[in-house]
Amino acid sequence: RPDVVLVVGDVNSTLAAALVAAKLGIRVAHVEAGLRSFDRSMPEELNRLLTDAISDDLFASEESAVMNLAREGVPSERVHFVGNVMIDALRLTRARWTASTVFRDVGVDPVQRYGVVTLHRPANVDDPRRLREVVGALRELAARLPLIFPVHPRVRTRLAAENVTWLAASGPAPASGLVCTEPLGYLDFVALVSRAAVVLTDSGGIQEETTLLGVPCLTLRENTERPVTVTHGTNRVIGVAPRRIVQEGLRVLEHPPIPQAPPPLWDGRAAGRIVDVLLGVGVEAVA
Repeated sequence: RPDVVLVVGDVNSTLAAALVAAKLGIRVAHVEAGLRSFDRSMPEELNRLLTDAISDDLFASEESAVMNLAREGVPSERVHFVGNVMIDALRLTRARWTASTVFRDVGVDPVQRYGVVTLHRPANVDDPRRLREVVGALRELAARLPLIFPVHPRVRTRLAAENVTWLAASGPAPASGLVCTEPLGYLDFVALVSRAAVVLTDSGGIQEETTLLGVPCLTLRENTERPVTVTHGTNRVIGVAPRRIVQEGLRVLEHPPIPQAPPPLWDGRAAGRIVDVLLGVGVEAVA
């Protein structure tokens, strides 16, 4: 029987583990607590709200999350602003991802400008019309800048169902600079992102990674639960209108954002702060 169950993020397994632990009377600690998109149509938003509601210790990665939890009535002594564990991982593995051979593997010259694309959210890929519009905009932008697109299995399935065979497979699209690859591992993907001229994504975590790396990020959503990536980083939330995707992509190539200092406490020591808090509330350290 553990002293605490530590859950991370906003996926279904986060909520499942927190719920089981809470029902067993085990202390629950949530890493990345308090992030809010204020859009309950997102599965992740429901997971965040419910996990925070049953957690005993809430570890926030940015100051907006602390304010969200305060507005929701969470006692301040249960909320801990510790920084971002994803940034810990990014900093810790720098020597490994800088040695990646991904550029050779996907046929990209890192000296030349290129972009990176990721898509996976149901709102973007489950609607056939929207998916076709977004992909059409990406193909138009790719005529001006090669775009590397590691295709998520969810997207590949949807594209195959729509008979978009060229994108369901790997390789360059016909008459396009849109290059599809299999999903990449963490180190290879970070290496690819680190040298990109722009990243277009609907992911939350990639907004954070691009902020630390100083890489322009265009978020293909109507909102973000990570506003610090906009106020302190290189992120712009642009939605999914095809014309705007192309316009913003071209704009950021002409006028890239100026990288800023990292957000507060994104210093690679978030995990250590979490350990200090847990030891302070009586959780035993086991070697």
